[in-house]
Amino acid sequence: MTQSAISSQRYEYSLKQKDCRYALYASIEEVAEEWDWIAPKHNLFLQSTYLSIVEKNPPKGMQFAYLTFYQDNTPIGICYFQIKHFKADQSLNTSTTKGEDKPPCFFNTIGRYLKGLVASKVEFNTLVCGNLLLTGAHGFYFDPKRVEGEMSLRLIDEAIDSLYSEFEKRKLPIAGTLMKDFGASEHAFYQQFSTKHEFNEFTIQPSMIFELPESWNNFDDYLAAMSSKYRVRAKRAFKKGKAVEKRELDLAAIEANLPRIHELYQNIAENAGFNMVDLNEGYLLNLKRNLPEQFTMMGYYLDDKLIAYFTTIHNGSELEAHFLGFEKHYNHSIQVYLNILYDIVRIGIEKQVKTIVFARTALEIKSSVGAVAEEMYCYMKHRSAFSNKFLQPLLGYLRPKEEWVPRSPFKSKEPNQEEGNH
Repeated sequence: MTQSAISSQRYEYSLKQKDCRYALYASIEEVAEEWDWIAPKHNLFLQSTYLSIVEKNPPKGMQFAYLTFYQDNTPIGICYFQIKHFKADQSLNTSTTKGEDKPPCFFNTIGRYLKGLVASKVEFNTLVCGNLLLTGAHGFYFDPKRVEGEMSLRLIDEAIDSLYSEFEKRKLPIAGTLMKDFGASEHAFYQQFSTKHEFNEFTIQPSMIFELPESWNNFDDYLAAMSSKYRVRAKRAFKKGKAVEKRELDLAAIEANLPRIHELYQNIAENAGFNMVDLNEGYLLNLKRNLPEQFTMMGYYLDDKLIAYFTTIHNGSELEAHFLGFEKHYNHSIQVYLNILYDIVRIGIEKQVKTIVFARTALEIKSSVGAVAEEMYCYMKHRSAFSNKFLQPLLGYLRPKEEWVPRSPFKSKEPNQEEGNH
């Protein structure tokens, strides 16, 4: 899919909800001014500047649709979809799970084979309400003074039905819809709605969230809050990484190192248990170009060679730990990944954010620096009522499994179990 399924023209649809309608756009630039008038000022990921970066530097095979909702000709909400061709065997890594250092047993091997066999049969175009590049519910927003409770979801659900027909006309059949990443505080509400409207609830992996105490003014306060075991562990990691030179990369440095940056990203992406996106090489560069104050890339150099990097996005009161990459053989000798996590904590404290969103993957080691798992709930519905009945068990079967032990590095929450190796 290289060409948009929607032409550069505004399409309008009336909805059953009294005096409500929505307009459909192919590009955020066609509706940027009105979109930003509705979008929440505290969420960068719903504003046109960020959405334009994703649209102009899209993951492979992704298209976009932007909806603005109106009631009595007054804008009341926004919603966008990423249209993604989903092929399970390309998104799911069925190889040996991370941390296994011995040949898997016969039954595990058969299990992975069967999972791969089933995954090879699962393939369809999906409307994704939200952003596959982020963890969290960043897909829609409605004016809370005009739209209460379930009404926003009813409007979106009704719009989805008309979008199916619209894309069908444009030779882009959509098989299902995914609404992603709603947290525990919203779970009861979305679960009730999903049951009523026949969405299938599932989880993939929790998001690792670090709530920073207001009393921490610097990184030393963070270290002082640790139990002695974890403080020793942190200092050991710092000592191992002492030979590394850390440089914050400006736009020119990112551009000069772009092939290397993408190579390091691929090193990590290939090992992910589940990965629906193939990152566009220009995405990180254009984050720096268009969001120079909010986006940070830190490079790790050894003998003047870039061996690792990580990125963060400052989004209001949150710091988003974004994409990273590193040479894996340095992970033991200089504990590069653990040092990255500590440096993200350092940046979060320096920026005085309330929360660091560490996202999914590497759950145990993230918990060891202070992050806590928050289950993220997703909802999926197949367009065919018959196929939808089989979706729930299939999603459960294809879900990546990761066994891990929650840790806490702080004095008041000393874990009872001995820490494993990371």
